[in-house]
Order: sequence, then C-alpha cells, then structure tokens
Amino acid sequence: MDELSLDLYKKMYMIRKAEELIIKHYPEDEMKTPMHMSMGEEAIAAAVCHALGPEGQVFGYYRSHAIFLAKTRDPDMFFGELYGKVTGTARGRAGSMHLAAPDKGFMHASAVVASSIPVAVGAAFANKQKRNGRLCCAIFGDGALEEGVFWESLNAACVMKLPVLFVCADNGLAVHSKPEVRHGFKTITEVLTNFECSVFQEDSTDVEVLYGLMSEAMESAKSKGKPSFLTLRYYRYLDHIGIAEDFDVGYRSRAEFEEWLRRDPLVLQRKRLLSNGWTEPLLAEEEKRIDTQLEDSVRKAREAPFPPPSELYTGVFYEAD
Repeated sequence: MDELSLDLYKKMYMIRKAEELIIKHYPEDEMKTPMHMSMGEEAIAAAVCHALGPEGQVFGYYRSHAIFLAKTRDPDMFFGELYGKVTGTARGRAGSMHLAAPDKGFMHASAVVASSIPVAVGAAFANKQKRNGRLCCAIFGDGALEEGVFWESLNAACVMKLPVLFVCADNGLAVHSKPEVRHGFKTITEVLTNFECSVFQEDSTDVEVLYGLMSEAMESAKSKGKPSFLTLRYYRYLDHIGIAEDFDVGYRSRAEFEEWLRRDPLVLQRKRLLSNGWTEPLLAEEEKRIDTQLEDSVRKAREAPFPPPSELYTGVFYEAD
C-alpha cells in the first residue's frame, strides 16, 4: 500500500474536516475572524506542500486554511488562531487571513491580493545568496494576475534567475468576476512563454497528478536556476468569503458545481486507496483519528485564554532583546 497516496489523502481529509467544523461552530460567534474557505482547493495545497517537504518555504494568500494545514498539520495552532486565543499561531492577533508558521515553512499569508508574491521572491533571492538549496513558493489566486506587483515580481525573478515557484490556484473567479471581464489576454500560459521561466498547466483535480507536476516544476527550478510557474484549476465550493453557498446570487450555477463535485479531490483519492489495497475499515480508522484530533483541537481552542491587553502592541514595532 502506497504511503504517499495515504499521506496526501490524510492532508486533504484534515483540511476538509477542519473546515466542516468551522461551518458547524462559526454561527456560535466565538470565531471573530472573516473566513475565506478552501473547500475544493485541497488537492493543490496538499500536492504543493507535500512536494516541497519540510525545508520548502510557502507564502500564501488570504484563502490560507488549506495551505496552513497541509504545511504544518497543526490544527491546535490553527483553531487557536481562529478563536483568537494565545494558543494560536500569532497568539490570536492574526486571524484566518494572516496565518503563519515560519518554523514549519509556512512563512506568512496576507489579506492584500498579490502582496505575498514579492516577499516570496525576496526569500528566493536570500536562499540563492545563502546557497542553501531551499526552494520558495508563492501560492495565489487568479485575481492576483491583474496586480502590477505580480508582473514586477515575475520579471525580477526571471531577470535574477531565481529558483522560485509561482503557483496560481485558479478558480476562474476574482470574487464574482470571471476572466473574460478581467483579462486582456486569452491565457496566462501563452503570455508567460515569453518570459524566462518554465510554465506548467493542469486542469486535473487528482492530487497525485498535481504532486507529480509540482515535483517536475521543482526539479526544473533547481536544474535550470530560474522560476517555474504553475496554473492549477479548481472550483471554489463556497462563497468568496463566508461559510455558505452562493448559487442564488446568479454568477454561477449549481449544475456547474455538481459537475465539479464529480471530480472532488477527496473522492478521487479515497477511491484510489480502496482500489490499491486499503479496506473500508482501515481507511475509516485513519479518518476517525483525524476527526478526533480536530475535535480535540476545537475544544482546546475554546478553553484556551485570550491574550492579555498588555500584548496589544507586541510585535507592532521592532523590539531589541
């Protein structure tokens, strides 16, 4: 039985079930942070973070739940932050859109569209100067392609020949706007063939396909000493922000959603495991362990204390030791 297949599934399962717990408990109004949910995006986060390994560095964006959990596998810090408690990754000050765990390779996420991309390029430059062999990756939505800082960062990375990975998690939407009303180009991949970077594209929601592509992009960045760009498709299951569906708004249809559900990454990977030697009871046991871990993390977050008022200005300015 393939441990890689199981590990990728467990990453995705933790992300999905963690967000289901958010949906369950958010109406209790104890989590005060806005939620940009990752349902539908699990395969991208799991594949990218697993391929990067513990030494790889990831810079995320406001839809950061999946990336954080895939990179850290630490639901205690995750729920602690969502509940605004001292057990959170930023001791309750960051919330959902600014998750970070630098010691585990998730450098930071930002609520400002595309703002993590130049920071990732800076980290890649530092890694190149240090010759430490560490790869750096920026994950962002397709809405970031309209930001000038994306093009500036890509251009700089190409000019300086930095081994950095640009991963566009493309759900075909910037909030509610589709590409045809936003883009003055047909496809981003055609545009980027004119840049000094390797370009990869994949529409599959199969986590192992994406893992293989990410591994190829990493090898290209290392061997060629220049950036790799990946555009990976997925479907956002919930509204742009919040815990609810939004098919009544009119910019997309439930039929479209149900079509994508047939390609749900967790369903695909679970079927693969069952066809490759895992039995239903064994797989259910693995899932139960994760369920128990997540429920325990929520309990601990709810019981943990809030940070004291004296911490309000901590971390705002540089403080010498």
